Amino acid sequence: MVEINLWSGLRRLAGDQVVIAVAASTLREALAALVAAHPALAPVIKAGVSVSVNGVIVTDLNRSIADSDEVYLIQRIKGG
Repeated sequence: MVEINLWSGLRRLAGDQVVIAVAASTLREALAALVAAHPALAPVIKAGVSVSVNGVIVTDLNRSIADSDEVYLIQRIKGG
């Protein structure tokens, strides 16, 4: 299981959980598993989130992830 750490703004959409463990081998699968478990996250994820794997922002959702990876999901900040 991969542990996904939720940035503070996303926690309220997941029952105030800080870390959610999901079965996934790619970031895309991890996001789908998060939405399946916590549908309130769907609009935010669809609008776009930043994903950090081991301290590096990743844009390729097909990137493989392992149980040992440190994964953070960060809500994008809007504004101008």
